[in-house]
Amino acid sequence: MHADTLTDRFGRSIDYLRVSVTDRCDLRCSYCMPRGFRGFEEPADWLTFAEVQRVVAAFARMGTRRIRLTGGEPLLRKNLSTLAQSLSQIDGITDLSLSTNATQLATHAYDLRRAGVSRINVSLDSLRGECVRSITGSDSLKKVLHGLRMAKHAGFEQIKINMVLLEHINEADVDEMLAYCVENQFILRLIETMPMGDSARGSGFVSAQPILERLIAQYQLQEAVPHSKKHGGGGPARYWQTADGLSTVGVITPLSQHFCDSCNRVRLSVDGTLYLCLGQEAQFELRPMLRAGCTDDELELAIRQAIELKPEQHDFNAQPEKIVRFMSMTGG
Repeated sequence: MHADTLTDRFGRSIDYLRVSVTDRCDLRCSYCMPRGFRGFEEPADWLTFAEVQRVVAAFARMGTRRIRLTGGEPLLRKNLSTLAQSLSQIDGITDLSLSTNATQLATHAYDLRRAGVSRINVSLDSLRGECVRSITGSDSLKKVLHGLRMAKHAGFEQIKINMVLLEHINEADVDEMLAYCVENQFILRLIETMPMGDSARGSGFVSAQPILERLIAQYQLQEAVPHSKKHGGGGPARYWQTADGLSTVGVITPLSQHFCDSCNRVRLSVDGTLYLCLGQEAQFELRPMLRAGCTDDELELAIRQAIELKPEQHDFNAQPEKIVRFMSMTGG
């Protein structure tokens, strides 16, 4: 283990890597990927599982502890549980999680849990079928709810529901979603949209702050300990819980109250590009050197050079039109 951990030039420790295994998805959520989009990476340019494992191992040697598998929709990548199994066995990795839209989760939940995935985040923006259809372009609600039931039975340590707030579309659905999460012992997270690509910028921004304030008053929520084991993940969410500690609500507020000063994560896209910030263009390509046969030392040096490019904060507020790539291209 290297004595020096992975730290950027602003003193932030990078202990969280989000790994995209595909940029494909079976849904077309309005804030993520536009309808009719076809500009996907060619499979020949996807990192192989062996290459992903090598990059993750390099990060682990430099102190990164948390890995999240993302997409696109990661469950569209064949044999994902095989990759999860290998990543969970890398020395130093203490937390392996997955983000999914859950349309395929019923089939894979037990295999993923056995492979070492401990936590899952599920994107679900409403419990109304017509609303889900409007947002995603698919009549997928029944499959998602079935996937969530199977995940619960599979025994994941934690299941979070990520609800993206969309103006005039699902703002009124928060209470119903919270009741569903309370009933199933899921954690609800309310997420502000980020202006990535034209489709996201057209979704209509909703601040999570007034909604959170209403829920705090209505349910007598108390602020939870940041990044406690109960909430897990080490990500940007702030959490509140009921007095009995049984129900939890989180908010992710990249625009109304950004969290850049504590950002501890970078993203590895399916083609091997490291994205250092969602709201900036800083990036570093690892695939060419991986396929040229670089040594482990060279790979670690390249990762350290990439981390030096990580900016101090995003430009979503000052320049919302700046990022033209879609969320699915970056890796969730």
